[in-house]
Amino acid sequence: MKTHTFLDPCCCGRQSAKGLPVGYGQCCGQWLETDLPAPNAESLMRSRYSAFCLERTPYLLRTWHATTRPAAIEFEPGVKWLGLEVRSHTVQDATHAQVEFVARQKSATGPAVRLHERSRFVLEDGRWVYVDGDAL
Repeated sequence: MKTHTFLDPCCCGRQSAKGLPVGYGQCCGQWLETDLPAPNAESLMRSRYSAFCLERTPYLLRTWHATTRPAAIEFEPGVKWLGLEVRSHTVQDATHAQVEFVARQKSATGPAVRLHERSRFVLEDGRWVYVDGDAL
């Protein structure tokens, strides 16, 4: 598992209203390092991206819907996450939302790749969880 201090800029790249990087402790660290639920689907999406960056398997599994959750997550050695762009956050109703994003990564041996997805989220028992997504 990789480490990140609360003062480091958050992995997800969120910026303040002034365009400055938001610290991990004020952003995704609030949810990755505690039991507090993310307040909306976009924040959950961002925290899951940070969890992939930091290789936080328990968080990823805990925030994945039981019907689509894998039994385990394997991280490819040497992968470097290069950035996240959230393109849209659409609230469909009180318990359903979608987030369109582009995440970039580079493996230790291959070229950089982009994952462009429209992800579906559901609110269950007061917690947003990732259900699945469509590659775009």
